Amino acid sequence: MTMPIVSPIFSGKTAEFLVSAMSSIVFLFLDFLDILLCVFFKIVDEIFEGNDGPCYCHNRGEGRAGAIDKRGSEVSETLYGRENVFREMGSVRFPRKSEGFVKNGGGNGIVGNRWSDCGCESCVSWMSIGDQRLHVVVKEPSEDVISPVEEAGGIAIEFVFPLVALEVAYVVVLVRFTDAFGSDCSSRPTENVIFLHGFLSSSLIWTEMVFPNLSEPTKRNYRLFAVDLLGFGRSPKPRDCLYTLRDHLEMVEKSVINAFQLSSFHLVAHSMGCIVAVALAAKHSKSVKSITLLAPPYFLSPKDGASLAALKGLADRKLWPPLLFGSAVMAWYEHLGRGVCFLFCRNHRAWEWILKLLTRRRDLHFMFTDMTRHTHHSAWHTMHNVICGGAKSMDEFLEALRDSKAKIHVIQGAQDHVIPVECSSNIKMKVPQAEVEIIANADHNTIILNRKREFTQNLERIWASTAVC
Repeated sequence: MTMPIVSPIFSGKTAEFLVSAMSSIVFLFLDFLDILLCVFFKIVDEIFEGNDGPCYCHNRGEGRAGAIDKRGSEVSETLYGRENVFREMGSVRFPRKSEGFVKNGGGNGIVGNRWSDCGCESCVSWMSIGDQRLHVVVKEPSEDVISPVEEAGGIAIEFVFPLVALEVAYVVVLVRFTDAFGSDCSSRPTENVIFLHGFLSSSLIWTEMVFPNLSEPTKRNYRLFAVDLLGFGRSPKPRDCLYTLRDHLEMVEKSVINAFQLSSFHLVAHSMGCIVAVALAAKHSKSVKSITLLAPPYFLSPKDGASLAALKGLADRKLWPPLLFGSAVMAWYEHLGRGVCFLFCRNHRAWEWILKLLTRRRDLHFMFTDMTRHTHHSAWHTMHNVICGGAKSMDEFLEALRDSKAKIHVIQGAQDHVIPVECSSNIKMKVPQAEVEIIANADHNTIILNRKREFTQNLERIWASTAVC
């Protein structure tokens, strides 16, 4: 008996149709679930906070949009332009009790946590500081391995302590001594490097992976600044802030460039941090010495549709692969995302305790703890207003860097499933002088984590290449 032969083309189209149909059903259900959660959170917000929480389920021009429109193009259209069948049908209309959510958009006011946010000491410690600044880890240059200080019997001590005056949480400082003849051994000029992390990350990716692997010459001649961006890690997470690109930019300037009076610096950034780094470099093009971008999210698209193109490029509504599906759920569904943050971020101490118990480890990997060190408000708005909204300005920033002949180095893993690899090629097309390196067998995070020594040595070569003899 002869078995029928099924055409590979036919079977491929059938599988594609089934996946597409399944995706439509799943996301239709998620559309409905997000609307239900919208109703739920409004009721509970009213009970716990005395007013219904503002959201983006209304079209622009309604609800809180009047206050937000003052920020103009800084607010991404993806906040209102996300597709939802039930919202488009006009099924959701709520009486508004709280119109003016955003007063200034700059995050200058201190507003208490929402009931759905974590209230532990580490998550709210920033509220006790009056003049809000970012958490910055600063590693000062060290002395020579064999220095006049040591020959004279001096002792160099490196330690970490709170620096209240500069409003940064922890600073690594080297105690300096003079030699037997009273000369200062720290008079040599130093280079400055600012490190910016990616989405749902913190300065720990640099202090754990890069700082311990620096060579002795670099330790002696470079001052390093690892920043927790606004809304992440140990930095402030104000509720009266829209977390626009300008908000992030101004806080880095206030907390690092202005606070330490930097006249020149190198930039190193990963993923979302690349957008902030490119904006910072374009604004300070005369001060920036080199820009190293790891997996930068840059899509070639018309300015008018750049934000939506970035959203679909990074978090398209698909079931497969699972990482893309997870990104789609968190990026397209405001209230589902808040529910996930309520379960995991608000209860992060319990989850960390359970994981320590299961793994029998006293300390968890920093990438796990970093994923919960934010509020839904800070992560949601940064996702849309920086990653998506920033896409509208990337062409302008990159053109400025092209014209200034800035040294740009782009590094990305060939197996990156978070940021499409062609994003790096796009930067090369926009800025011909940019150097692009694609690392085989590396993905979005292992480009740093699995090759920390090699990566650090590469950074040192990039910084050294800008030295003026």
